[in-house]
Amino acid sequence: MKLKVAERIRIGYMTAVILLFIAFLLNFYTSRELIKLANNVNHTTSVLNNLEILVSHVKDGERGMRGYLLFNDESFLAPYHRSHAQADSIIRVLKTNLTDKEQLGTLEKVKQLVRQRYAALAFALNTFRDSGLVVTNDIRKSAYEERVVMDSLKMAVMAMQAKEKQVIQTPARQLGSYSSVMRVINTTSLVIAIFLSIYSVMNYNRENTQKEEANKKADDYRLELEKRIEQLNRVNQELVELKSIEKFAATGRIARTIAHEVRNPLTNISLACEQLRNEVEQNDETGILFSMIERNSTRINQLITDLLNSTKFAQLEYSRISINDLMDETLENAKDRLELNGIKLQKYYTDVKCEISVDKEKMKIAFLNIIVNAVEAMSPQHGILKIRTESKNNQCLIRISDNGKGMNEDTVSRLFEPYFTSKQKGNGLGLTNTQNIILNHKGSISVQSAPAKGTTFTITLNLS
Repeated sequence: MKLKVAERIRIGYMTAVILLFIAFLLNFYTSRELIKLANNVNHTTSVLNNLEILVSHVKDGERGMRGYLLFNDESFLAPYHRSHAQADSIIRVLKTNLTDKEQLGTLEKVKQLVRQRYAALAFALNTFRDSGLVVTNDIRKSAYEERVVMDSLKMAVMAMQAKEKQVIQTPARQLGSYSSVMRVINTTSLVIAIFLSIYSVMNYNRENTQKEEANKKADDYRLELEKRIEQLNRVNQELVELKSIEKFAATGRIARTIAHEVRNPLTNISLACEQLRNEVEQNDETGILFSMIERNSTRINQLITDLLNSTKFAQLEYSRISINDLMDETLENAKDRLELNGIKLQKYYTDVKCEISVDKEKMKIAFLNIIVNAVEAMSPQHGILKIRTESKNNQCLIRISDNGKGMNEDTVSRLFEPYFTSKQKGNGLGLTNTQNIILNHKGSISVQSAPAKGTTFTITLNLS
């Protein structure tokens, strides 16, 4: 029965895993043995080096003593005193490192010879000083005896070195054997890997042509779908902006109609009130009533004026400015409010040159309205205000985000309506005015918000 391609590949992978696992175990075992042998070699090398250093220290002591006897200069004794302590230290190290009983016995002999050597040197030093710095026959005799001791010391050290060299030969041969084993294992693993790679590639290529064609069709379809989605999103955005403009224009028409319909009777009321004030006998009660009528008429007239100002297309004084500089100037106006509420400000400005042509003062009013609303929506000492600018598709994007209480969908849908507000002291015209300013600049503004998740205003302006 002929196996399917997937089954053949699966069998190849399983075989590869088993073989590579065996190779890994062999490599692991061999590596561990190599490390062990390398440690033994390092240990033996350390012993040989310490033996050489020990003989060198004893020779330094001899040279120092000889220089002192010849030149009567105390400075020559420095190596003598230093080498004595160093020789003792080397012997202690060797005693710790050696484990062979025979070597330990030889080391004990070396230790005694070193002591004899330094005892003879100390005798020569004391005799030289006691004789008034004169080399006596006792010193000469001691020197001949010291030579015998030194020769014995050298012979003992050489015997220890020969023993260590003999010990190191076996690990060296083993290292060679293990290296050969490692080469065989690595070569075998490489051959297996190459074979399995060729096997897998051959099986893969048999079925890959149709798969690539299917993937290509799927990619083409995906790209086309993404293109259509992008076009749809662009059209939807344009529709949203158009709807916003139409809504704003409709609001302006309604506002102008209301203003016309209200101001005419309001004017008549004001004229009638003025006429009555002249004809009616004045007293405290009538004065209060006339003042109330005039005050409320003035208030209604001001509300209508504010409504008209927030919904009409204003005359703009354009100038070029970097969006980052404009945001910094706006934040400077809101600095006191941010500090009083303990709001943490995070700025993520674009590094790309992003200049716009706007009426700076009006645009600062628009941004400031959004920032003030964000501050009022956040809890004092816990608020985080994020300002982000970026350049995209020949437009400048400004995102102002807060971590405040957020808004539901109904509130978001009515956010730019005149006189709509959730504040106790607000007049509901701030964001209407903000939208008016941005639309006057042929820009767009949108809001994303959810209860307890904060709010983000996105403003889009054309680059200059």
